[in-house]
Amino acid sequence: MKSHLPNHPMQIYLIRHGEVEEKYHKVFGGSRIDMGLSPLGVRMGEAVATWLKDTKVEAIYASPMLRVQQTLAPLAKQTGLEPELMPGLMEIDFGDWTGSRWDEVQTNFNASAFDWLEIIENNGIANGESIDSLMARVQECLLQIIRTHPHQKVAIFCHGGIIRVMIALLLQMPLKHMAFFNIEYGSISLVELLPERKHAVEIELLNFQPPVA
Repeated sequence: MKSHLPNHPMQIYLIRHGEVEEKYHKVFGGSRIDMGLSPLGVRMGEAVATWLKDTKVEAIYASPMLRVQQTLAPLAKQTGLEPELMPGLMEIDFGDWTGSRWDEVQTNFNASAFDWLEIIENNGIANGESIDSLMARVQECLLQIIRTHPHQKVAIFCHGGIIRVMIALLLQMPLKHMAFFNIEYGSISLVELLPERKHAVEIELLNFQPPVA
């Protein structure tokens, strides 16, 4: 990734969608279930826009999934920016796990739901997305955004799994290591690209949830 960094600092705000409908809590929905937000999730989107009101965001990119579109709506209205939808930013396809609750994964698939990143990176989930496909599509989106917006501030609205993939790509770390931290509903993580430094990628903010009114 380092060879593709812009020549001047760039800031990328990675924003996870808000809380989803209650019936989907602790359920592997992935890219196959196009769930909407809960009332709290809607307010999380408003909180994100409020927190960013003094930040000159110059572009918005997003997954086309409903929960993401509902989350970004307040910021898009506030800035007047037209979000660019990228299918490559859709959530991971969890294959046979889709629709299963976390506790059901242990019973039905003899796997711990908490090991999902490691499972995807190693053997994959039956009938789900391969690690090669996942990393390739997210990297393509990320590189396109980086090349288009050198030394600008960009917001990317997507999913917890996809934010982890992007951070893993930027930091050149195994995806399974992204399990060491949380990416909560409605959270903002800020990555700064500084190509002139030895450590060209710096995490300025991680998993920050703006206060919800």
